[in-house]
Amino acid sequence: MPTYVMLASWTDQGLKAINEGPKRVDAAKKMLVEMGGHFRSMHMTMGQYDMIGIYDAPDDAVAARFSLMLGQMGYVRTTSLKAFPEEAYRQIVNSLR
Repeated sequence: MPTYVMLASWTDQGLKAINEGPKRVDAAKKMLVEMGGHFRSMHMTMGQYDMIGIYDAPDDAVAARFSLMLGQMGYVRTTSLKAFPEEAYRQIVNSLR
């Protein structure tokens, strides 16, 4: 199952309702499970992004749908990255020869 890295920043609406943040994280995890995926980890960060989530999803379409659904809620803006495991990285690089 592909792995994705989600970089998230709180919107003004998200900051105003920050006390409900843990409940929203639980709801997002549940939503992803219902879509066939699961979270590997979630971290609050300091710097350009407020949170980083690493999760697995069945395919790119599910990952895109998940990001869009989070955005529709209005509490965070996300940037998503598809992550390739080391073995896939090695295969890709070795195929360049």
